[in-house]
Amino acid sequence: MSSELRANLVALNTIVYREVRRFTRIWPQTLLPPAITMVLYFVIFGNLIGRQIGDMGGFTYMEYIVPGLIMMAVITNSYGNVVSSFFGSKFQRSIEELMVSPVSPHTILIGYTLGGVLRGLAVGVIVTLLSLFFTHLQVHHLGVTILVVVLTATIFSLLGFINAVFARNFDDISIIPTFVLTPLTYLGGVFYSINLLPPFWQTVSMANPVLHMVNSFRYGILGVSDIKISVAITFMLIATAVLYFGCVRLLVSGRGMRS
Repeated sequence: MSSELRANLVALNTIVYREVRRFTRIWPQTLLPPAITMVLYFVIFGNLIGRQIGDMGGFTYMEYIVPGLIMMAVITNSYGNVVSSFFGSKFQRSIEELMVSPVSPHTILIGYTLGGVLRGLAVGVIVTLLSLFFTHLQVHHLGVTILVVVLTATIFSLLGFINAVFARNFDDISIIPTFVLTPLTYLGGVFYSINLLPPFWQTVSMANPVLHMVNSFRYGILGVSDIKISVAITFMLIATAVLYFGCVRLLVSGRGMRS
């Protein structure tokens, strides 16, 4: 093993360890709030409102919305972890030291991305375990389930990285989650099937990337979906590759990171 490769592996391990320690050390702020929020969704939407709605897609309303709520938690926390962590490094000027070191931009990006993915998956597991107190889940296709949740966490970690690069203050890191991410998530088929919509709005909904992620994950859990799984997974693979290389170019250029 070359010294350069060894140095990058050490750097990668260090970044990932720091990112994991960061969100586990303050777990009452990072892991507990989404768990409480999702329990409220289960109680209010699943139990109370779900009883009035009845079945959806051949399942109880609670069973139908659980995959969407898990994905909502994964998306929010993957994005939030990277955007806050990387912007914090920019704000403290510690990222400048990392960028002038002999560490590869790929190592830096993978380290931060893995931190976001791990937090997203950790919250996803917590929400899944909590959902078992409200309903029964039986995984229809384990491979699709794992692939979709990992790709989704990766995509939103990379998007969080881009947001952090261009953000100039702490207000900038909240604009995208508030005005873009939240509407896309709520309109992404988490709480309903797009088959309930008029044909025009069904077509419009297909442009929402979150819809494809939520429905792919729902297919992995329940075996039902409003979209073609092969198309959704292909889209996610392409989006991951495009975002990854776009983020690497941002790191190489140093845009928004060097004073």
